[in-house]
Amino acid sequence: MSWSMPVYTAPDFTKEPFVSAPDVTLVPAPTDGGAPDHYHSMSIFPEYFKIHGQWLLAEESRMDCVPVYDGRKICIVEFRNLKKGDLVVVGRKEHGEEGIYVHVDGFLTDEDKHKDTFVFRTGRSRETSYSKDYDSIYELLRHEKDHGKVVWILGPACAFDADSRKAFSDLVRNGYVNGLMAGNALATHDLEAAYLGTALGQDIYTQKLAPLGHYNHLDTINKVRQYGSIHSFIEKEKLDTGIIAACDQCHIPFVLAGSIRDDGPLPEVIGDVYQAQDAMRAMISDATTIICMATMLHSIATGNMFPSYRVVHGVVRPTYFYCVDISEFAVNKLRDRGSLSVDSIVTNVQDFIVNVRNNLCR
Repeated sequence: MSWSMPVYTAPDFTKEPFVSAPDVTLVPAPTDGGAPDHYHSMSIFPEYFKIHGQWLLAEESRMDCVPVYDGRKICIVEFRNLKKGDLVVVGRKEHGEEGIYVHVDGFLTDEDKHKDTFVFRTGRSRETSYSKDYDSIYELLRHEKDHGKVVWILGPACAFDADSRKAFSDLVRNGYVNGLMAGNALATHDLEAAYLGTALGQDIYTQKLAPLGHYNHLDTINKVRQYGSIHSFIEKEKLDTGIIAACDQCHIPFVLAGSIRDDGPLPEVIGDVYQAQDAMRAMISDATTIICMATMLHSIATGNMFPSYRVVHGVVRPTYFYCVDISEFAVNKLRDRGSLSVDSIVTNVQDFIVNVRNNLCR
């Protein structure tokens, strides 16, 4: 059976309990950056709010933020971005009793409805067979290449191997990457590999340690900082291999979020955590598929910003969220942090990305 996009079934608001439900309560924010007591906090699911007798869908959502009515639509706002007087939705009942409805079954299929209650092996672990997951990813990415936006979240392990760097750059050049988010380390070690052939001083193919190789990533950062930008470094040093060079040459935007332990960092790394968060949210605000690889912190951060649906040209469609990591702990922690729609794959990320490239870039 060929892959097809699941169809969204909206609630029937002509029936009970929706008809008799009250309008939602709106209370002005008492101060900048502070919500009123008993504020409503968003989930990853489609949520509707009854205002002036009409049920409004929050079209751009984010978990752990608050819904604000601006007189026209429901906006989803981080606590830190609230302004005094913003009309915040108040209420914590989610089945219409307070004018709030959280719709968790919008993409439920007939197969889902008839699943057995008691089954084995519902978790995702190193014992899981991922063959079907790979096939689904191939079909999804072919669809998204023409109809969606795919953002990849990469940890530095993706740059430690020659084949994985080549595989990802091939995906970039073949149109399967619309945005990249990472930290200083991923970009640094990928540029080090393009510049000096090593990652953290280790040859990216043979794994042999270079003499004084522990200087290599610092020398790379320093040279980029001398040039003033990653683009100038790539251009002046005539680099044409790897992840960051492919993004630069194909004009694929990237967001590099800094951390407390960064070396350097590279000039484009955003050091202010909230500016980085804003840049990440802006990049994924219209993303339809996200694939995270070997970066627990960035994966959880992205998961907290990514709803299970997106409204595209007035149509509600599902989003897709994959987390690939060799650690079961990492992928399970993501689900424990609220990203309930995540599909996890427990495997080596270098092997994963090579398999994806081999099946999409023939």
